[in-house]
This record gives sequence, C-alpha cells and structure tokens, in this order.
Amino acid sequence: MIHSVDRRSFLRISALTGAFMGIPNLISASETADVDQIIDRLAQTPAATGKSVIGLTVPPVKQVRVGIIGLGARGSFHTMTVAALCPEKAKIVAICDIRETSVDNMLNALKEKGQKPEVYKGSADSWKQMVARDDLDLIFVCTPWELHAPMAVESMRRGKHVAVEVPAAITLDECWALVNTAEETQRNCMILENCCYGDEELWILNMVRAGVFGTITYGEAAYIHRLRRMLFGYDYYNQWRIRHNLAHDGNLYPTHGLGPLAQYMDIQRGDRFEYLVSQSSIQATLSEFSKTVSPDNEFYNRTDFKHGDMNTCLIKTAKGRMIHLYHDVVTPRPYSRKNSLAGTQAYHEGYPSRLCLGESDEQWIPEAEYQTFRTKYGHPIWDRLKSEIAKNNGHGGMDFVEIYRLIDNLNRGVQLDMDVYDAASWSVVTPLSEISVELGAVPVKFPDFTRGRWKEVRELQILID
Repeated sequence: MIHSVDRRSFLRISALTGAFMGIPNLISASETADVDQIIDRLAQTPAATGKSVIGLTVPPVKQVRVGIIGLGARGSFHTMTVAALCPEKAKIVAICDIRETSVDNMLNALKEKGQKPEVYKGSADSWKQMVARDDLDLIFVCTPWELHAPMAVESMRRGKHVAVEVPAAITLDECWALVNTAEETQRNCMILENCCYGDEELWILNMVRAGVFGTITYGEAAYIHRLRRMLFGYDYYNQWRIRHNLAHDGNLYPTHGLGPLAQYMDIQRGDRFEYLVSQSSIQATLSEFSKTVSPDNEFYNRTDFKHGDMNTCLIKTAKGRMIHLYHDVVTPRPYSRKNSLAGTQAYHEGYPSRLCLGESDEQWIPEAEYQTFRTKYGHPIWDRLKSEIAKNNGHGGMDFVEIYRLIDNLNRGVQLDMDVYDAASWSVVTPLSEISVELGAVPVKFPDFTRGRWKEVRELQILID
C-alpha cells in the first residue's frame, strides 16, 4: 500500500526522523515522496567505515582492568559483581557518577573488598576523563538510556572494550554509530542483556540446538513489569525514565524478552529481523497514578504522557518466523517476559515455565518428565558456577553468570557471547516501533547492521565452551 505524504505526515515524519530516529533532513518539504519510500530510506545500509567484528577475538587479558560509569542500581550491582572476581580475573581501576554521594558510598564498599579505584564525580563530563585513561581494558556503561550510545562510542574510540546496559541505543543513528565505531576500532561492544543467561533461557537454547522443538516458527517475548511507583519516585537520577514515557510512544525497553528469543531463532546468525508493525493502547494508568503522588513532584497530576499503557510489536524475520513482543510497565499485572517458543515438535511457555511436546495430547508434560528435560538439557555453566551464583546472585543468578562470562572470555581471549550487531538489532526496535505507532501501524523495515553477513550460520559462543 502506498501512503502519500501530506503536510501533516511530513511534519510527523520530520519530527521522528530528526529528533528520535537521529536522522535529520530525511526529506524536504518540497520533495515528492510517499511513506513507503521514506521508510525504505531508513533501512538503507551505509558504506562500511571499518572491518566486520563478527567473531572478533583479542589477545587474552589476564586481569581485566575495569572502569564503571554510573553507580545507580545496575551500576552498583555490576561493580560489586566485578569485585567478586577480583583480583584473580579483574581489577576495578576507576568508578564514575555525577552524584558524589553515590561514588563515595561505592568507594567505601569497594575498599572493604580490597579494591581502591580512582574516582570521578560531580560533573556531567567526568566520565570523559575516566575513559581517556590508558590503564583500562573494559568500560561498563550503566547510565540513563540516552547516554548509553554516546558513552560507548567515546569509550571505543579511546581504545576500550565496552559493556553497555540495555537498551544499547535509542535512535537508529546511535545504533549505526555503535556498529561503525566497533568496526573502525576493532573493539567489543557487548549489550548487557542478563536475561540471555537465565537458567530457563539457556535450557531452552540447548533444547533448540538439540532439535527438541523441531522447526522454529513463532515466539512471544515481553517486558511486563509494574514500575509506576518507581517511575514517579526518585530512584532514577532526575527521574529520567519517566521522561521517556512522557515524550515517546513505542517499545521503550525491548531486549529482556527479545534477546533470548533472538538467540533461539539464530538472529544475525542465519536469520534476521526483517520488519515490524507496532501499536499502542491509550495512555491512562500514568495519568491516574500521577494524582496520587506528592504535589511537589514534577509529574503530579499530569495528563500529557505519550506512551500508551501497552505497546505491542509484530516482528517478521527473513525466514518467515514471527515474534509477538509486548511492553507494559504500568498496569497491575504479574511480572512476565513471556519466553514462549513454538516449533513443529514442541512448545514452551514461561511464567511459569511449562513444556508441551508434539505427542502430549495438547497437555503440559507432567512435572517428573519436565524435570527430566531440565536435567538433560540444562546448561552446564549453572552447575559449574553453582556456589558462586548462590553467593553473588543477581536476578536469580543470571547477573553473575553474565558478568563472569564477560570477564572470563576476555581472560581467555575468546569471542564474547554477544556482539555489537546483537546490541544494534535488538535495541533498534525502540525507534522503529515509535515510527510505526506514529504513522498508524505501518510496516517499518529493519536495517541490516551486518551488511549481509547475517546469512552466515555461526554458533553462539555460550554454546561452544
């Protein structure tokens, strides 16, 4: 279907491509174009400025020297997890946060662990001084979303590997900046998607590779998590997270559910996301809840939140598979990432985890049989790190497994479990979903961040060793 660009459509597309997509001057006011042509331009692949980092390895780093930007909830936990791996596998060289109290508190906690890092604090640019140091191997970026890509890009340009919290970027331009910079500098840029390391997720991944599911056809992924009290609170610096709900409508946080599903489906390793369509419900919960907070809260009694209560995306892959992706952080629903996967021989559904096999008469298999599958196909890393997981925990243990794997892979000089192409293709759902919502659920194509190399079948490192 051809959607012609009238004056109203032009203004909407211009606002999206300039302010949110990060691509100014996509069309001019005098240009004759249609929406489909404009969306095609968004998916165009720019010329490479470096060499692919697929399969990137670097010489072993016996003790990984770490710098951490952002000491909020995620940054603080990652810092203490790295500290648990010191000094045998890592060393915390420097920490940074704009909030001086956060830095001071973390410094005191690290001293008890035998770590005495340099500190950078009190200025919005302090992190730049830190990443300019020549005694750092790896930078963790654990700041508000809008800072992830700029900090990761600068860190790579300074010769550092990067581990960046989710989403890795929030505009299409930022996604390309991550890819291009990683290729130019030959540095790792790994998205810190902890859910890819969950016991359940790695179990399913093993079953997929063993052929238990047969041919994979369909999956469901989600981030359903009631955060409204936190959104209006002050745990987030400058209440940054609710500001995204005020300004944008789309899937703001796609990767927790989508990352594992992308791995089940070999995305960027034999298949790729091809296009999505997205819709949002009306916004009601945030406005209603805003009446219950303190009148001195900046977001008290507001009705101008843009983000709908529920956003959904339908994603089609090059091989014809389909993914239904949900985002809801406001309604009173039980937490869920869905983690549903359908194949010709089996179906799994999460929350709670259940398995149905092709000959099980449309019933979930009994608990004893389910546990047999858990034992047979469980990922060995969860047994190997059992005592360390119990000691360090983090979202049931997945956080520790994630950080351990990152540091250990650098120690051994093997490729990381996830690369910059994963970071870009999972994160770009946010800007693509917004433009689809704004233009009435039109299909929006995914860029090919691998520049054609997604067709190469390759195994995930987490399944190799």
